[in-house]
Amino acid sequence: MHDIQNVVILTGAGISAESGIATFRGPGGLWEGHRVEDVCTPQALIHDPELVHRFYDLRRAALADVVPNAAHEALARLDREWPGELLIVTQNVDDLHERAGATRMLHMHGELNSALCAACDARAEWRECLPPGSACAACGVDALRPDIVFFGEMPYRMEEIERAISRADLFVSIGTSGAVYPAAGFVQTARYHGAQALELNLEPSAGSVYFSEVRMGAAGVLVPEWVSEVLGS
Repeated sequence: MHDIQNVVILTGAGISAESGIATFRGPGGLWEGHRVEDVCTPQALIHDPELVHRFYDLRRAALADVVPNAAHEALARLDREWPGELLIVTQNVDDLHERAGATRMLHMHGELNSALCAACDARAEWRECLPPGSACAACGVDALRPDIVFFGEMPYRMEEIERAISRADLFVSIGTSGAVYPAAGFVQTARYHGAQALELNLEPSAGSVYFSEVRMGAAGVLVPEWVSEVLGS
């Protein structure tokens, strides 16, 4: 690792599953008992806003019962101690990275603890229930919705992510399926620009062939081991 300066880490559902958070795509395409298309599409928000808002209210409330695991803690340690550039990009909408102490990070698929105004794009921290028709403090329009990137919508901060990946010496993917784009293509972008690439996962992802190294196992075991290797302790 002596020649590695810039690191980009992508985390997916697998890193939070060990904390008890359900993975987004389960068997049969269900998420917490609902079809994904019924709770995570713009059309669902239009056709049944009560269901969509209630679904995310329950997910938001459930965050109070989970805590960061050893993988989150290890990445927070890396965030504190890594002397070079570091960016943690998470596909997860929970706040476990932040609660572990990570600061050099961003959410590409939104956050449960945030509300988005569909009228003016203003965001606000939101930790309570979010009924349909809630008013935006910025513009006054009754247009607040969960700050979640639905299927068919563009993930957040893509230019920033792609810029970081193009400069990375090392790209690490942790707990991702490798099946959801554009994140599934990050490893190919990183390799194109000359980065090494490491996958840490329970099983090989759909894009595992693009990684220069793949390690299989639980994130709570693999990530702390890897961070200790990187930091030399």
